[in-house]
Amino acid sequence: MSIRDKVIAIIAEQAVLAPSDVTEQSTLEDLGIDSLGLVESIFAIEEEFDISIPFNANDPSESDFDISNVGAIITGIEKLAAEKS
Repeated sequence: MSIRDKVIAIIAEQAVLAPSDVTEQSTLEDLGIDSLGLVESIFAIEEEFDISIPFNANDPSESDFDISNVGAIITGIEKLAAEKS
């Protein structure tokens, strides 16, 4: 399973949707993921890939990590995973 597929599966699980319902253009808001769901998604992704995401849950707009849509999240995770290895 690719990073893309794993991230989509984690986000889909948080949104209680099928992975096929999640596209790279989807925003978390489109998927019905609230701030708690976002934090849970971040934790699940960090655990899955054994990485630390530079994300401030108290002030998401001040984070260096782009959560504007699923594609941006995937790109960020791929970059962090590449830096780790």
